[in-house]
Amino acid sequence: MGFAGVALLAIAGMTTGLSAQTVSDNTVPPVGLDIPDNVQIFGKLDPNVRKPTAIVNETVITGTDVDQRVNLIIAVNQLTLSPEEKDKVRLQVLRSLIDETLEIQQAKTAEATVSAAELNQSYQRVVQNFHKSNAEMRDYLTSIGSSERSLKRQIEAELAWQRYLRRKVESNVNVNNEEVDRILKQMQAAKGSNEYHLKEIYLSAGPDRAQQVFDSMRQMIQSIQKGERPFEYYARLSESSTRSTGGDLDWMSQAQLTYLPDSLSKAAQSMNVGEIAGPIEVPGGFSILYLVDKRQVLTADPRDSKLTLKQLTVKFPAGTTQAAAGARVAELEKATRAMQGCGTAAKVAADLGAEVVDNDSVIVRQLPPKLQEMVLAMQIGQATPWFGTPQDGVRTLVLCGRDDAAGGVLPTAEQVTDQITQQRVNLRAQAVLRDLRRDAVIEYR
Repeated sequence: MGFAGVALLAIAGMTTGLSAQTVSDNTVPPVGLDIPDNVQIFGKLDPNVRKPTAIVNETVITGTDVDQRVNLIIAVNQLTLSPEEKDKVRLQVLRSLIDETLEIQQAKTAEATVSAAELNQSYQRVVQNFHKSNAEMRDYLTSIGSSERSLKRQIEAELAWQRYLRRKVESNVNVNNEEVDRILKQMQAAKGSNEYHLKEIYLSAGPDRAQQVFDSMRQMIQSIQKGERPFEYYARLSESSTRSTGGDLDWMSQAQLTYLPDSLSKAAQSMNVGEIAGPIEVPGGFSILYLVDKRQVLTADPRDSKLTLKQLTVKFPAGTTQAAAGARVAELEKATRAMQGCGTAAKVAADLGAEVVDNDSVIVRQLPPKLQEMVLAMQIGQATPWFGTPQDGVRTLVLCGRDDAAGGVLPTAEQVTDQITQQRVNLRAQAVLRDLRRDAVIEYR
Protein backbone atom coordinates (compact mmCIF):
# COMPACT_ATOMS: atom_id res chain seq x y z
CA MET A 1 0.00 0.00 0.00
CA GLY A 2 1.65 3.28 -1.08
CA PHE A 3 1.76 6.00 1.54
CA ALA A 4 1.06 8.97 -0.70
CA GLY A 5 -1.82 7.19 -2.40
CA VAL A 6 -3.65 6.08 0.73
CA ALA A 7 -2.40 7.17 4.10
CA LEU A 8 -2.72 10.92 3.65
CA LEU A 9 -6.23 10.62 2.31
CA ALA A 10 -7.54 8.29 5.00
CA ILE A 11 -9.96 10.21 7.20
CA ALA A 12 -12.40 7.45 7.92
CA GLY A 13 -9.79 4.86 8.97
CA MET A 14 -6.38 3.40 8.35
CA THR A 15 -7.12 -0.31 7.84
CA THR A 16 -8.24 -2.02 4.66
CA GLY A 17 -10.89 -4.73 4.90
CA LEU A 18 -12.87 -7.05 2.68
CA SER A 19 -16.36 -6.50 1.34
CA ALA A 20 -18.96 -6.49 4.09
CA GLN A 21 -22.72 -6.84 4.29
CA THR A 22 -24.24 -3.74 2.85
CA VAL A 23 -27.42 -3.21 4.79
CA SER A 24 -28.14 -4.01 8.39
CA ASP A 25 -31.60 -5.00 9.51
CA ASN A 26 -33.54 -3.41 12.32
CA THR A 27 -32.85 -6.12 14.88
CA VAL A 28 -30.19 -5.67 17.54
CA PRO A 29 -27.59 -8.45 17.27
CA PRO A 30 -26.44 -10.20 20.45
CA VAL A 31 -23.18 -8.75 21.75
CA GLY A 32 -22.34 -11.32 24.42
CA LEU A 33 -22.64 -8.77 27.23
CA ASP A 34 -25.06 -8.69 30.13
CA ILE A 35 -26.76 -5.38 29.24
CA PRO A 36 -30.38 -4.82 30.34
CA ASP A 37 -32.90 -3.59 27.77
CA ASN A 38 -33.93 -0.70 30.03
CA VAL A 39 -30.63 1.12 30.50
CA GLN A 40 -30.42 3.91 33.10
CA ILE A 41 -27.44 6.22 32.60
CA PHE A 42 -25.79 7.85 35.62
CA GLY A 43 -23.67 10.87 34.81
CA LYS A 44 -22.77 12.34 31.43
CA LEU A 45 -20.22 11.36 28.77
CA ASP A 46 -18.70 14.21 26.83
CA PRO A 47 -15.89 13.06 24.51
CA ASN A 48 -14.69 16.65 24.16
CA VAL A 49 -13.75 16.72 27.84
CA ARG A 50 -10.80 14.47 27.00
CA LYS A 51 -7.98 16.64 25.81
CA PRO A 52 -6.07 15.42 22.77
CA THR A 53 -3.08 14.15 24.74
CA ALA A 54 -2.59 10.50 25.58
CA ILE A 55 0.08 8.20 26.97
CA VAL A 56 0.02 4.82 25.22
CA ASN A 57 2.10 2.24 27.06
CA GLU A 58 4.35 5.11 28.23
CA THR A 59 4.60 6.69 24.74
CA VAL A 60 3.24 10.24 24.75
CA ILE A 61 0.92 11.59 22.06
CA THR A 62 0.70 15.36 22.46
CA GLY A 63 -1.91 17.86 21.41
CA THR A 64 0.63 19.18 18.91
CA ASP A 65 0.89 15.70 17.32
CA VAL A 66 -2.88 15.67 16.83
CA ASP A 67 -3.05 19.23 15.50
CA GLN A 68 -0.28 18.69 12.97
CA ARG A 69 -1.87 15.51 11.62
CA VAL A 70 -5.31 17.17 11.41
CA ASN A 71 -3.82 20.11 9.52
CA LEU A 72 -2.08 17.76 7.09
CA ILE A 73 -5.31 15.86 6.36
CA ILE A 74 -7.28 19.07 5.85
CA ALA A 75 -4.65 20.55 3.51
CA VAL A 76 -4.09 17.45 1.38
CA ASN A 77 -7.82 16.83 0.99
CA GLN A 78 -8.53 20.56 0.52
CA LEU A 79 -11.31 20.43 3.11
CA THR A 80 -13.22 23.31 4.63
CA LEU A 81 -14.53 22.12 7.98
CA SER A 82 -16.83 23.65 10.55
CA PRO A 83 -15.57 23.66 14.17
CA GLU A 84 -17.84 20.69 14.91
CA GLU A 85 -16.52 18.72 11.91
CA LYS A 86 -12.94 19.53 12.86
CA ASP A 87 -13.53 18.20 16.39
CA LYS A 88 -14.73 14.91 14.90
CA VAL A 89 -11.63 14.69 12.71
CA ARG A 90 -9.45 15.38 15.77
CA LEU A 91 -11.00 12.45 17.61
CA GLN A 92 -10.47 10.21 14.58
CA VAL A 93 -6.86 11.37 14.27
CA LEU A 94 -6.21 10.67 17.95
CA ARG A 95 -7.49 7.11 17.46
CA SER A 96 -5.26 6.74 14.39
CA LEU A 97 -2.22 8.01 16.31
CA ILE A 98 -2.93 5.54 19.11
CA ASP A 99 -3.10 2.72 16.55
CA GLU A 100 0.15 3.89 14.94
CA THR A 101 1.85 3.94 18.34
CA LEU A 102 0.68 0.41 19.08
CA GLU A 103 1.88 -0.77 15.65
CA ILE A 104 5.35 0.74 16.12
CA GLN A 105 5.60 -0.75 19.62
CA GLN A 106 4.53 -4.19 18.39
CA ALA A 107 7.02 -4.06 15.54
CA LYS A 108 9.81 -3.40 18.04
CA THR A 109 8.93 -6.57 19.95
CA ALA A 110 9.58 -8.53 16.73
CA GLU A 111 12.73 -6.55 15.88
CA ALA A 112 10.93 -5.21 12.82
CA THR A 113 11.90 -1.60 13.40
CA VAL A 114 12.61 0.91 10.63
CA SER A 115 16.09 2.42 10.46
CA ALA A 116 16.64 6.16 10.06
CA ALA A 117 18.05 5.58 6.56
CA GLU A 118 14.99 3.57 5.48
CA LEU A 119 12.65 6.18 6.92
CA ASN A 120 14.44 9.02 5.12
CA GLN A 121 14.39 7.07 1.84
CA SER A 122 10.61 6.59 2.07
CA TYR A 123 10.14 10.21 3.08
CA GLN A 124 12.04 11.28 -0.06
CA ARG A 125 9.61 9.31 -2.23
CA VAL A 126 6.70 11.12 -0.61
CA VAL A 127 8.40 14.48 -1.19
CA GLN A 128 8.84 13.56 -4.86
CA ASN A 129 5.14 12.68 -5.12
CA PHE A 130 4.40 16.22 -3.97
CA HIS A 131 6.78 17.50 -6.72
CA LYS A 132 8.77 19.52 -4.20
CA SER A 133 12.33 19.80 -2.97
CA ASN A 134 13.11 19.04 0.69
CA ALA A 135 13.21 22.73 1.52
CA GLU A 136 9.94 23.39 -0.32
CA MET A 137 8.29 20.45 1.45
CA ARG A 138 9.47 21.71 4.82
CA ASP A 139 8.10 25.19 4.09
CA TYR A 140 4.82 23.71 2.83
CA LEU A 141 4.31 21.59 5.94
CA THR A 142 5.09 24.56 8.17
CA SER A 143 2.67 26.79 6.24
CA ILE A 144 -0.23 24.37 6.83
CA GLY A 145 0.58 23.89 10.52
CA SER A 146 2.20 20.47 10.18
CA SER A 147 5.79 19.22 10.22
CA GLU A 148 8.28 16.74 8.81
CA ARG A 149 8.16 14.90 12.15
CA SER A 150 4.40 14.34 11.86
CA LEU A 151 4.69 13.05 8.30
CA LYS A 152 7.63 10.79 9.13
CA ARG A 153 5.78 9.33 12.10
CA GLN A 154 2.97 8.19 9.83
CA ILE A 155 5.44 6.73 7.33
CA GLU A 156 7.33 4.92 10.09
CA ALA A 157 4.12 3.36 11.44
CA GLU A 158 3.14 2.04 8.00
CA LEU A 159 6.60 0.64 7.23
CA ALA A 160 7.06 -0.94 10.67
CA TRP A 161 3.60 -2.53 10.64
CA GLN A 162 4.06 -3.97 7.14
CA ARG A 163 7.44 -5.40 8.14
CA TYR A 164 5.95 -6.92 11.30
CA LEU A 165 3.13 -8.51 9.29
CA ARG A 166 5.58 -10.02 6.82
CA ARG A 167 7.67 -11.53 9.60
CA LYS A 168 5.04 -12.68 12.07
CA VAL A 169 1.78 -13.05 10.14
CA GLU A 170 2.42 -13.67 6.45
CA SER A 171 4.89 -16.47 7.17
CA ASN A 172 2.12 -18.40 8.95
CA VAL A 173 -0.46 -18.09 6.15
CA ASN A 174 -0.90 -21.20 4.02
CA VAL A 175 -2.80 -21.46 0.72
CA ASN A 176 -3.35 -24.94 -0.74
CA ASN A 177 -3.21 -25.79 -4.43
CA GLU A 178 -6.82 -27.05 -4.54
CA GLU A 179 -8.09 -23.65 -3.43
CA VAL A 180 -6.05 -21.86 -6.08
CA ASP A 181 -7.22 -24.25 -8.81
CA ARG A 182 -10.86 -23.71 -7.83
CA ILE A 183 -10.50 -19.92 -8.06
CA LEU A 184 -8.79 -20.12 -11.46
CA LYS A 185 -11.62 -22.30 -12.79
CA GLN A 186 -14.21 -19.84 -11.48
CA MET A 187 -12.40 -16.95 -13.18
CA GLN A 188 -12.24 -18.82 -16.47
CA ALA A 189 -15.97 -19.60 -16.26
CA ALA A 190 -16.71 -15.91 -15.57
CA LYS A 191 -14.71 -14.63 -18.56
CA GLY A 192 -16.51 -11.76 -20.28
CA SER A 193 -18.91 -11.03 -17.41
CA ASN A 194 -19.01 -7.60 -15.80
CA GLU A 195 -17.38 -6.60 -12.54
CA TYR A 196 -18.23 -3.43 -10.67
CA HIS A 197 -16.09 -1.47 -8.23
CA LEU A 198 -18.63 0.14 -5.90
CA LYS A 199 -18.69 2.40 -2.88
CA GLU A 200 -21.78 2.94 -0.76
CA ILE A 201 -23.23 4.98 2.08
CA TYR A 202 -26.12 3.50 4.07
CA LEU A 203 -28.32 5.27 6.61
CA SER A 204 -31.18 3.62 8.44
CA ALA A 205 -34.55 5.36 8.40
CA GLY A 206 -37.83 4.39 9.98
CA PRO A 207 -41.15 5.72 8.63
CA ASP A 208 -41.03 8.67 11.04
CA ARG A 209 -37.71 10.03 9.68
CA ALA A 210 -37.54 8.64 6.15
CA GLN A 211 -38.01 12.03 4.49
CA GLN A 212 -35.44 13.67 6.74
CA VAL A 213 -32.80 11.03 5.94
CA PHE A 214 -33.69 11.15 2.23
CA ASP A 215 -33.23 14.94 2.12
CA SER A 216 -29.97 14.72 4.06
CA MET A 217 -28.57 12.19 1.59
CA ARG A 218 -29.65 14.35 -1.34
CA GLN A 219 -27.56 17.14 0.16
CA MET A 220 -24.60 14.76 0.49
CA ILE A 221 -24.84 13.85 -3.19
CA GLN A 222 -25.02 17.50 -4.25
CA SER A 223 -21.99 18.33 -2.11
CA ILE A 224 -19.98 15.45 -3.63
CA GLN A 225 -20.98 16.37 -7.19
CA LYS A 226 -19.98 20.00 -6.62
CA GLY A 227 -16.58 18.89 -5.30
CA GLU A 228 -17.20 20.34 -1.85
CA ARG A 229 -16.56 17.03 -0.09
CA PRO A 230 -15.12 13.70 -1.29
CA PHE A 231 -17.35 10.63 -1.17
CA GLU A 232 -15.15 9.14 1.57
CA TYR A 233 -15.90 12.12 3.82
CA TYR A 234 -19.58 11.23 4.01
CA ALA A 235 -18.89 7.49 3.99
CA ARG A 236 -17.61 7.77 7.56
CA LEU A 237 -21.18 8.64 8.56
CA SER A 238 -22.48 5.42 7.00
CA GLU A 239 -24.14 2.84 9.23
CA SER A 240 -22.67 0.03 7.14
CA SER A 241 -19.53 -1.76 8.25
CA THR A 242 -17.80 -0.42 5.12
CA ARG A 243 -17.52 3.01 6.72
CA SER A 244 -14.04 2.03 7.98
CA THR A 245 -12.86 1.68 4.38
CA GLY A 246 -14.43 4.82 2.95
CA GLY A 247 -17.58 2.95 1.93
CA ASP A 248 -15.58 0.66 -0.38
CA LEU A 249 -17.39 -2.54 -1.42
CA ASP A 250 -14.41 -3.47 -3.62
CA TRP A 251 -14.90 -5.29 -6.94
CA MET A 252 -18.14 -7.25 -7.20
CA SER A 253 -18.98 -9.76 -9.90
CA GLN A 254 -22.36 -10.07 -11.58
CA ALA A 255 -23.13 -12.99 -9.26
CA GLN A 256 -22.05 -11.07 -6.15
CA LEU A 257 -24.43 -8.23 -6.97
CA THR A 258 -27.27 -10.62 -6.12
CA TYR A 259 -26.16 -10.40 -2.48
CA LEU A 260 -27.11 -6.72 -2.48
CA PRO A 261 -30.68 -5.51 -2.12
CA ASP A 262 -32.43 -5.73 -5.49
CA SER A 263 -32.69 -1.95 -5.83
CA LEU A 264 -28.91 -1.53 -5.41
CA SER A 265 -28.12 -4.38 -7.80
CA LYS A 266 -30.27 -2.87 -10.54
CA ALA A 267 -28.83 0.61 -9.98
CA ALA A 268 -25.22 -0.63 -10.15
CA GLN A 269 -25.81 -2.31 -13.52
CA SER A 270 -27.33 0.82 -15.04
CA MET A 271 -24.69 3.32 -13.85
CA ASN A 272 -21.81 4.86 -15.78
CA VAL A 273 -18.30 4.99 -14.33
CA GLY A 274 -17.95 7.98 -11.99
CA GLU A 275 -21.71 8.29 -11.49
CA ILE A 276 -23.43 8.61 -8.10
CA ALA A 277 -26.93 7.17 -7.66
CA GLY A 278 -29.37 7.72 -4.85
CA PRO A 279 -30.80 8.00 -2.39
CA ILE A 280 -31.93 4.44 -3.18
CA GLU A 281 -34.53 2.87 -0.93
CA VAL A 282 -33.34 -0.39 0.65
CA PRO A 283 -34.71 -2.47 3.53
CA GLY A 284 -34.46 -0.35 6.65
CA GLY A 285 -33.29 2.89 5.05
CA PHE A 286 -31.54 4.46 2.05
CA SER A 287 -28.22 4.02 0.26
CA ILE A 288 -25.99 6.08 -2.03
CA LEU A 289 -23.97 4.18 -4.64
CA TYR A 290 -20.81 5.36 -6.40
CA LEU A 291 -19.50 3.38 -9.38
CA VAL A 292 -15.74 3.82 -9.17
CA ASP A 293 -14.91 1.58 -12.11
CA LYS A 294 -16.24 -1.20 -14.30
CA ARG A 295 -14.54 -3.99 -16.25
CA GLN A 296 -15.08 -7.33 -17.92
CA VAL A 297 -13.39 -10.39 -16.48
CA LEU A 298 -10.36 -11.53 -18.53
CA THR A 299 -11.34 -9.24 -21.42
CA ALA A 300 -9.31 -6.43 -22.94
CA ASP A 301 -10.66 -3.10 -21.71
CA PRO A 302 -10.21 -0.05 -23.98
CA ARG A 303 -9.78 2.04 -20.85
CA ASP A 304 -6.54 0.16 -20.14
CA SER A 305 -5.07 1.59 -23.36
CA LYS A 306 -1.98 3.78 -23.03
CA LEU A 307 -2.15 7.26 -24.55
CA THR A 308 0.40 9.76 -25.77
CA LEU A 309 -1.04 13.20 -25.09
CA LYS A 310 -0.18 16.86 -25.40
CA GLN A 311 -1.95 19.18 -22.97
CA LEU A 312 -2.39 22.82 -23.96
CA THR A 313 -3.20 25.23 -21.13
CA VAL A 314 -4.33 28.84 -21.44
CA LYS A 315 -4.56 31.07 -18.36
CA PHE A 316 -6.94 34.03 -18.10
CA PRO A 317 -6.16 37.40 -16.51
CA ALA A 318 -7.46 37.88 -12.97
CA GLY A 319 -11.08 39.03 -12.91
CA THR A 320 -12.00 37.49 -16.26
CA THR A 321 -15.78 37.12 -16.44
CA GLN A 322 -17.60 33.99 -17.57
CA ALA A 323 -18.74 35.80 -20.72
CA ALA A 324 -15.22 36.95 -21.60
CA ALA A 325 -13.87 33.47 -20.93
CA GLY A 326 -16.55 31.97 -23.18
CA ALA A 327 -15.61 34.28 -26.03
CA ARG A 328 -11.93 33.43 -25.63
CA VAL A 329 -12.68 29.68 -25.56
CA ALA A 330 -14.61 30.04 -28.84
CA GLU A 331 -11.40 31.39 -30.43
CA LEU A 332 -9.38 28.56 -28.91
CA GLU A 333 -11.82 25.96 -30.22
CA LYS A 334 -11.52 27.36 -33.72
CA ALA A 335 -7.72 27.14 -33.57
CA THR A 336 -7.58 23.56 -32.27
CA ARG A 337 -10.16 22.37 -34.83
CA ALA A 338 -7.89 23.65 -37.58
CA MET A 339 -4.81 22.03 -36.01
CA GLN A 340 -3.19 19.39 -38.21
CA GLY A 341 -2.25 16.77 -35.65
CA CYS A 342 0.37 16.82 -32.93
CA GLY A 343 3.05 17.98 -35.35
CA THR A 344 1.56 21.49 -35.42
CA ALA A 345 0.46 21.53 -31.76
CA ALA A 346 3.55 23.42 -30.60
CA LYS A 347 3.06 26.17 -33.23
CA VAL A 348 -0.67 26.47 -32.43
CA ALA A 349 0.16 26.66 -28.72
CA ALA A 350 2.70 29.43 -29.34
CA ASP A 351 0.17 31.43 -31.37
CA LEU A 352 -2.39 31.03 -28.57
CA GLY A 353 0.04 31.78 -25.76
CA ALA A 354 -0.61 28.32 -24.33
CA GLU A 355 1.65 26.17 -22.17
CA VAL A 356 2.38 22.66 -23.50
CA VAL A 357 2.94 19.53 -21.42
CA ASP A 358 3.76 16.14 -23.02
CA ASN A 359 2.87 12.79 -21.47
CA ASP A 360 3.34 9.47 -23.25
CA SER A 361 2.17 7.09 -20.53
CA VAL A 362 -1.40 8.07 -19.60
CA ILE A 363 -3.78 5.15 -19.05
CA VAL A 364 -7.31 6.04 -20.19
CA ARG A 365 -8.90 5.04 -16.89
CA GLN A 366 -6.64 7.54 -15.08
CA LEU A 367 -8.56 10.40 -16.70
CA PRO A 368 -11.86 11.78 -15.32
CA PRO A 369 -14.82 9.70 -16.60
CA LYS A 370 -16.07 12.39 -19.00
CA LEU A 371 -12.64 12.73 -20.62
CA GLN A 372 -12.34 8.94 -20.88
CA GLU A 373 -15.41 8.84 -23.10
CA MET A 374 -14.05 11.66 -25.25
CA VAL A 375 -10.55 10.30 -25.89
CA LEU A 376 -11.84 6.80 -26.65
CA ALA A 377 -13.95 8.28 -29.45
CA MET A 378 -11.12 10.45 -30.85
CA GLN A 379 -8.80 9.83 -33.79
CA ILE A 380 -5.05 10.47 -33.65
CA GLY A 381 -4.40 14.22 -33.97
CA GLN A 382 -7.77 15.33 -32.63
CA ALA A 383 -8.20 17.49 -29.53
CA THR A 384 -10.81 17.45 -26.80
CA PRO A 385 -13.08 20.44 -26.25
CA TRP A 386 -11.48 23.00 -23.94
CA PHE A 387 -12.35 22.51 -20.27
CA GLY A 388 -11.72 24.46 -17.06
CA THR A 389 -12.79 27.68 -15.35
CA PRO A 390 -12.04 31.40 -15.71
CA GLN A 391 -10.16 31.22 -12.41
CA ASP A 392 -7.98 28.18 -13.14
CA GLY A 393 -7.66 28.54 -16.89
CA VAL A 394 -8.71 26.12 -19.63
CA ARG A 395 -7.07 23.04 -21.15
CA THR A 396 -7.37 20.73 -24.08
CA LEU A 397 -5.83 17.30 -24.66
CA VAL A 398 -4.44 16.43 -28.08
CA LEU A 399 -4.28 12.70 -28.84
CA CYS A 400 -0.88 11.88 -30.39
CA GLY A 401 -0.90 8.10 -30.02
CA ARG A 402 -2.70 5.14 -28.52
CA ASP A 403 -1.48 1.66 -27.64
CA ASP A 404 -4.49 -0.60 -27.24
CA ALA A 405 -4.74 -2.83 -24.20
CA ALA A 406 -3.77 -6.46 -24.58
CA GLY A 407 -6.41 -9.16 -24.20
CA GLY A 408 -7.28 -10.31 -20.70
CA VAL A 409 -4.95 -13.01 -19.40
CA LEU A 410 -5.79 -15.51 -16.70
CA PRO A 411 -3.56 -14.81 -13.68
CA THR A 412 -0.94 -17.35 -12.74
CA ALA A 413 -1.37 -19.69 -9.79
CA GLU A 414 1.35 -17.70 -8.03
CA GLN A 415 -0.56 -14.41 -8.50
CA VAL A 416 -3.76 -15.95 -7.12
CA THR A 417 -1.83 -17.36 -4.17
CA ASP A 418 -0.37 -13.92 -3.45
CA GLN A 419 -3.83 -12.33 -3.56
CA ILE A 420 -5.36 -14.87 -1.18
CA THR A 421 -2.37 -14.54 1.13
CA GLN A 422 -2.72 -10.76 1.25
CA GLN A 423 -6.43 -11.00 2.06
CA ARG A 424 -5.73 -13.35 4.96
CA VAL A 425 -2.86 -11.22 6.20
CA ASN A 426 -5.20 -8.20 6.25
CA LEU A 427 -7.78 -10.11 8.29
CA ARG A 428 -5.20 -11.32 10.79
CA ALA A 429 -3.66 -7.85 10.98
CA GLN A 430 -7.04 -6.46 12.05
CA ALA A 431 -7.29 -9.16 14.71
CA VAL A 432 -3.79 -8.39 16.04
CA LEU A 433 -4.57 -4.68 16.21
CA ARG A 434 -7.81 -5.38 18.08
CA ASP A 435 -5.81 -7.41 20.64
CA LEU A 436 -3.26 -4.60 21.00
CA ARG A 437 -6.00 -2.06 21.62
CA ARG A 438 -7.63 -4.30 24.21
CA ASP A 439 -4.38 -4.86 26.13
CA ALA A 440 -3.00 -1.31 25.84
CA VAL A 441 -2.60 0.93 28.87
CA ILE A 442 -3.83 4.34 27.71
CA GLU A 443 -3.94 7.42 29.91
CA TYR A 444 -5.63 10.60 28.67
CA ARG A 445 -4.45 13.97 29.93
